[in-house]
Amino acid sequence: MSYKNFPMVPRVIFGRGSFNQLNDVLASKRLGINAPFIFLVDDVFKNNSWLTSRIQLSYDDKIIFVSAEEEPKTSQVDDLVEDIILMSKQRPSGVIGIGGGTLLDLAKAVSIMLTNEGSAKDYQGWDLVKSKAIYHVGVPTISGTGAEVSRTTVLTGPEKKLGINSDFTPFDQVILDSELTRGVPKDQWFYTGMDCYIHCIESLTGTYLNAFSESYGNMALDLCKQIFLEDHLSDIESQEKLMMASWHGGMSIVYSQVGVAHAMSYGLSYLLGTKHGIGNCIVFDHLEEFYPEGVKLFKQMKAEHGIVLPKGLCADLSDSDFNVMIKVALSLEPLWENALGKNWKKIITPEKLKSLYQKM
Repeated sequence: MSYKNFPMVPRVIFGRGSFNQLNDVLASKRLGINAPFIFLVDDVFKNNSWLTSRIQLSYDDKIIFVSAEEEPKTSQVDDLVEDIILMSKQRPSGVIGIGGGTLLDLAKAVSIMLTNEGSAKDYQGWDLVKSKAIYHVGVPTISGTGAEVSRTTVLTGPEKKLGINSDFTPFDQVILDSELTRGVPKDQWFYTGMDCYIHCIESLTGTYLNAFSESYGNMALDLCKQIFLEDHLSDIESQEKLMMASWHGGMSIVYSQVGVAHAMSYGLSYLLGTKHGIGNCIVFDHLEEFYPEGVKLFKQMKAEHGIVLPKGLCADLSDSDFNVMIKVALSLEPLWENALGKNWKKIITPEKLKSLYQKM
């Protein structure tokens, strides 16, 4: 049997206020005065000097503000890479992603595409990247996606929504400063937190489960229950615990896989542009058949926090629209195999998927 030899994030700083150490971390990584650091920052921080004033720019360093309104696209990665090449005298010293899952995924993808030829869409899949990415750092400002720890960068391409899954994808350095997550709107906090919760459920109930994944998954699940079902936590405790839940939930799927909710939400996202966190929630709400205990607890958390999910997303879709979503979802074979075993194609047919989507 061949065991997976996955890379992990080699260096992590954790603690409130640790974002202040970013400049010290980068100093030793500068390759020269003409090799800038490129900071990809969520544009919600554009007029937020509390965060941006702490980024010390030297030489040709640049901050590029990026909107996270839409899910990251391969074309967006290509455009960013082209802009960076045009503005830099030589290859950058590094790319630093500051934001939620969208910004972290863009930073990972851009750092890969600065050393690999072609378009980002050419690398959607498993282990297609040939050359090591440039140095890249992740600084999450919202917790739950696990993007800070994963070996994938999820992108919507012209033909599919699929990650660049490779050993070169994970960050070289991550800074986990829970203070940066303050002020996240409640619904967004819930949706990305549930992304983490769903990671745990799909990992812990999957056929790929092993002791490695299980230990991380159980820890993250326990933290999610504390955060979303207990009311004795202070805001600071809740922020710190969710940051660690996100990390452990991400680690749980590194050595296993996600499942039905993620596969189906990729379909929603590809066709309708539904954001990943809310898409997972909309799908998971209808998956009692596959995750009875997990969905029951999810509904409890939803009620606890007064979250009302959108309805009727698929009400006006044509047959060809459904077929597009179904094709995207079914292309994610490892997710289905993890969820349902090697004979998953006998359980999940296009008709079955359509009937599920019609409920949403």
